[in-house]
Amino acid sequence: MMEISQLTKSFGRFRALDQISLSLQEGQAVSLLGPNGSGKTTLIKSILGMVIPETGTISIDKQIVKRDWNYRSRIGYMPQIGRYPDNMTIEQVINMITEIRKDKVTPDRELYEGFELDRIRKKKMRTLSGGTRQKVSACLAFLFSPDIYILDEPTAGLDPVANEILKKKIVKECARGKLTLITSHVLNDLEGLTSHIIYLQDGKVRFYQSVETLQELTGETRLNGVVAHLMQNDLKNKENIPC
Repeated sequence: MMEISQLTKSFGRFRALDQISLSLQEGQAVSLLGPNGSGKTTLIKSILGMVIPETGTISIDKQIVKRDWNYRSRIGYMPQIGRYPDNMTIEQVINMITEIRKDKVTPDRELYEGFELDRIRKKKMRTLSGGTRQKVSACLAFLFSPDIYILDEPTAGLDPVANEILKKKIVKECARGKLTLITSHVLNDLEGLTSHIIYLQDGKVRFYQSVETLQELTGETRLNGVVAHLMQNDLKNKENIPC
């Protein structure tokens, strides 16, 4: 599905990505974890074409994406903080995005209806709480049924009901063969959702394994315990967990 090979990106003397290589497959729900400054945001922006790496390639279905921006129509992106025109209503924002889409696809309105945004569709964006803005962002990410979802802190600000609705949607889409890449600092929100974990530190992949494999290696069952165990055993010094 998506192959990342020897990706390197520096900002001045700071190397944000250091020869990153990953193979992400359809149907996976991959959690991208790591401390602040580890390279998570740079990696996401590189996939989205917002950052151009110095070296390395990103390919989707064996097609290198560099400077071929059409591939982005296959990605649904949910930013950590969605920014929309303040004077537009929820309905207007969604209609605008739908209308400017070049490849016409029947919109997926499951989250729109599940979050009951239709009941507040006339509210202007400037009046919305952070959690409601997150719901709008989630709706837009899933609106065109893309092959790949990139969700940056998707549950931040969501109430428990909305959180569960979104998680069920992610599970459903993965079951349909979609690839989902999720960043989150709240590991409890990823419980029962994540199939694989990528851990970045200092711009390098420290490990990339299935949750089941990591649970067996650590003897832990919950994600918090798995990651804590790995960090306590000095994974950052390249212990014996292969990437």
